[in-house]
Amino acid sequence: MTDAHRPADAQTLAGGWCWFTRVERIERDAAQGRRGQLVELADVPADVLRRLTAPRAAIAGLGMDAPKIMGILNVTPDSFSDGGQFVAPEAAVAQARHMVAGGADILDIGGESTRPGAQVVEVEEEIARTAPVIQAIRATEGTPMSIDTRKAQVAQAALTVGADLVNDVAAFTFDPDIAAVTAQADAPCCLMHAQGDPATMQNDPQYDDVVLDVYDFLAARIEAAVAAGIRRDQIIVDPGIGFGKTLEHNLDILKNLSIFHGLGCPVLLGASRKRFIGVLGDAPEAGDRMPGSVAIALQGVRQGMQILRVHDTTATRQAISLHMAVN
Repeated sequence: MTDAHRPADAQTLAGGWCWFTRVERIERDAAQGRRGQLVELADVPADVLRRLTAPRAAIAGLGMDAPKIMGILNVTPDSFSDGGQFVAPEAAVAQARHMVAGGADILDIGGESTRPGAQVVEVEEEIARTAPVIQAIRATEGTPMSIDTRKAQVAQAALTVGADLVNDVAAFTFDPDIAAVTAQADAPCCLMHAQGDPATMQNDPQYDDVVLDVYDFLAARIEAAVAAGIRRDQIIVDPGIGFGKTLEHNLDILKNLSIFHGLGCPVLLGASRKRFIGVLGDAPEAGDRMPGSVAIALQGVRQGMQILRVHDTTATRQAISLHMAVN
């Protein structure tokens, strides 16, 4: 809830802008599938209530008490939405400045497309695409940056030249060494759920229960990251909209985003310009999906998502500013 008429016993969600007076306990049932039951605050276990209400620590200097915008900067020739537009370092730096001016709080630089069907990029090529751009942006911009990579060597090169955060769509399962690199740099990270490799992930994704399966996967990856030496309060989770998921899977997750606050970490929503928006919004071309992307971003804000990863920073910032003002 965000209504101004807040009951005296309401609890604040994750130290942010939403509050609640009841929770829903969700469990698996072999016969009935997912089952939910509303629970009064007095009946919520203390450890669960603590995870739901504890203010999230700042990440890369950014407070998590209001929605933050992560601007997508792909320095790739083949990304699904903007492939090839920002490969040249000067074009990438200009786009970075444009996104910051449009309201981006953090920039996410990626050198390997993870669109459905994409092939693995060699480490040396990925470093050549990303490190010079990060270094050039850092020379003129103080805005935090994340490196969007699955590979330890790419992450190391990016952190060396100025990246602040490691954003791994494989949640440290593609290259296990990336966890040690992140820990040694004392850098925050984002762990995302994906079923399968980008080359094959959309062939026929299957789940027992997509919401609970994703939740359990992220819970396990948080523990793995902590075991590798990464501070729990510096871990972000991402349910991975569009990564090994059908349209129905994506919608189920989007309707239940608030469940991921139970993990006790900031939550990132990355749905910008994804294919399901084009299908539901009758927009075959990715560049025409801004309105639908903003609508999904606002759905995330209403469910307390701390970070929105988007292409259209100006439109998203305007929408969030208005949403927060009237709520």
